[in-house]
Amino acid sequence: MTLSRYGSKAALLAGAALIALAACSQPASDSAATTTEQTMTDTSAQDLIARAQTLEAPTPEQRPEEIEQLGRTRTDEFSWLRDANWQEVMRDPSVLRQDIREHLEAENAYYNEVMEPLSGLETRIYEEIRGRIKEDDESPASRDGDWYYSSRYREGGQYPVFVRRATGENGEMAGEEVIIFDGDAEAEGIDYFGLGAVQHSPNHRYLAYAVDTAGSEFYAVKIRDLETGEDIATLTDEGYGSIVWGNDSETIYWVWRDENNRPRRVYRQNINSDDAELIYEETDPGYFLGVGKTDGDRWIVLSANDHTTSEMRVFDANDPNAEPILIAEREPGVEYSLTEAGGRLFVRTNLDDAVDFQIMEAPLEDPRRENWTPLIEHRPGVLVNGLMGFENWLVRSERANALPRIVVRDLRSGEEHEIAFDEEAYALGMDGGYEYATDQMRFSYESPSTPEQTYDYDMGTRERTLIKEQEVPSGHNADDYVVRRIMATARDGASVPVTILYHRDTPIDGTAPLLLYGYGSYGITIPASFSVSRLSLVDRGMVYAIAHIRGGMAKGYQWYLDGKLDHKINTFNDFVDSGRALIEEGYTSEGQMVAMGGSAGGLLVGATINQAPELFAGAIGAVPFVDVLTTMSDDTLPLTPPEWPEWGNPITDEAAYDYIASYSPYDQVSAQDYPHVLATAGLTDPRVTYWEPAKWAARLRTRRTDDGLTLLRTNMGAGHGGASGRFDALRETAEEYAFALMTVGLADEEAAETASESSESHEGGEH
Repeated sequence: MTLSRYGSKAALLAGAALIALAACSQPASDSAATTTEQTMTDTSAQDLIARAQTLEAPTPEQRPEEIEQLGRTRTDEFSWLRDANWQEVMRDPSVLRQDIREHLEAENAYYNEVMEPLSGLETRIYEEIRGRIKEDDESPASRDGDWYYSSRYREGGQYPVFVRRATGENGEMAGEEVIIFDGDAEAEGIDYFGLGAVQHSPNHRYLAYAVDTAGSEFYAVKIRDLETGEDIATLTDEGYGSIVWGNDSETIYWVWRDENNRPRRVYRQNINSDDAELIYEETDPGYFLGVGKTDGDRWIVLSANDHTTSEMRVFDANDPNAEPILIAEREPGVEYSLTEAGGRLFVRTNLDDAVDFQIMEAPLEDPRRENWTPLIEHRPGVLVNGLMGFENWLVRSERANALPRIVVRDLRSGEEHEIAFDEEAYALGMDGGYEYATDQMRFSYESPSTPEQTYDYDMGTRERTLIKEQEVPSGHNADDYVVRRIMATARDGASVPVTILYHRDTPIDGTAPLLLYGYGSYGITIPASFSVSRLSLVDRGMVYAIAHIRGGMAKGYQWYLDGKLDHKINTFNDFVDSGRALIEEGYTSEGQMVAMGGSAGGLLVGATINQAPELFAGAIGAVPFVDVLTTMSDDTLPLTPPEWPEWGNPITDEAAYDYIASYSPYDQVSAQDYPHVLATAGLTDPRVTYWEPAKWAARLRTRRTDDGLTLLRTNMGAGHGGASGRFDALRETAEEYAFALMTVGLADEEAAETASESSESHEGGEH
């Protein structure tokens, strides 16, 4: 399991809900009403941007530091924003150096002042999104022997509640719901509450769970006795979040993080003992560890991965003292993963130049590499994404030409069939559930206009049964929206898929503003999924587009290879060229776009506005990875050694240094005009450390030649994913969307309207 700079906010948003803001607890004072009236007048009288440009931005102090590296010299005037004690800050934000804290708080105060006239619009967007989500929603239950397990949210709740119900004599759910973990209760009184794995034991008596209370991704791993409801053990306060039970229901495999936030050791521990057995320690800082279990529960899998190489060991899940079996030694550039099905072990691997991966099989009792034999050969352009195993079935997800598909194989006959779908662009998910000896699998389907639909699928009869459809309480008509897929031609001739969503009433004549979203790193593909939040942009006449650029795997693994290392510039060129194609097709016009991306997608945004600032009115870099050269030159940071295969190693490689320097957004900020920029940061973020967006914003503000806005918003109590509660996370989304609307001129009238409403409510004595 390998960490990356992939933002987790998307996952938080996928299941989050929204509701109306709580009213004030006291009547508004005359001074508050006067302030609101003045805000309304200001907003009505002049453009929001013009108002913001009259405000005084913080002047970041410059303390130039010369950095000598490989015979090259660069100057960093804002390196002082990196606290030398950053490891401790991750665990305890209160120890942040005072001058750094003062700078971040000044930036937050300026951000709040600029955005203050938009507070009513932010609230409106927040309420819209919350109104589109069923607050007391529940996941479809999955059977595991004597119990059905599911999770749900209560109305108004911020965190999931994990429940189970007994299995009746007819195999259906029976009896009352039993709460086994109440996220709302557990999080009470805690500012940040990040929940990692939640795993019940095979005998259903115990629950193992992992909790992060700082946002730094150090997890406390705990064991709860479900018969008493009491926690009986804390295995570690420095866990990675992965937890796996042995089949005896007393043995736990867990992963430990070192002081640099890297998962470096795997322990095995009996839950009734204080002694943890170290069963593997990784000595190469470029490899991260994880633990899992094969679908048929035969093997515990210990994986060591960097971004391009895999090495796995398996332990007999039935033996609490099992010795490891090494499946295949690490070989640079060779990746593999394991799936148990039909009494065999199946291996998804790129061995022997199978760029888009092939499938091998091995005997379950001895799955070492020398026993692998081919099952499904490599097919260039058809990416094998993953496998799911059952007693008689092997299911695989594939992607070809930027569209996913599910293929089911009968292991008794070798016959295969595909589950078909019709829309131009869509997203699929697979869920094998807990049971292995079954003909039922579960999958989900959605598109940018179609809310998620969950199906139970009988692999034998090929009958699909809709068991859940995402409910949009405030109402949603898919026919009100148009989904299109165009292919943009990049400057080198590559054909880049772009997914587009817009309201059917939006004119496609070049007059509409457009938000262009992208990522483009680590092989991660942004799916063409449904989002309740982006409808708040689309319903206001904004086109929403996702560019499936190189660096992801929308068109196969080669698409990823063509967007990494010394091909990284393709990622940025694809994004810019996608924007130009959207202009040519009449979806928007130059200067009417907003670029948006998070984490490594923030790198994309930063490089894009350095290259083609004239295309964009605004740019949003959420926890942006923008100081690439300095970060990849600091081997003490959590993700640096594991990511040298992604970016190159500028510590030892002159060519890598020069190439990274040529695109690193922070290093390439120049004296030119830029769009309005919003950067966000999390103080305890271990993936993109807070000082990267802080330094980027400081350099942008001091070097840009126009009077455009440069804003920095730092969450002083959260990490990479932002606020932990589902509602709090959506407040941050509402703020970002309000910024986007402001930069393209869609916010002025509505901000004045919401300010007027606020003024009227104060005058009426509401609170």
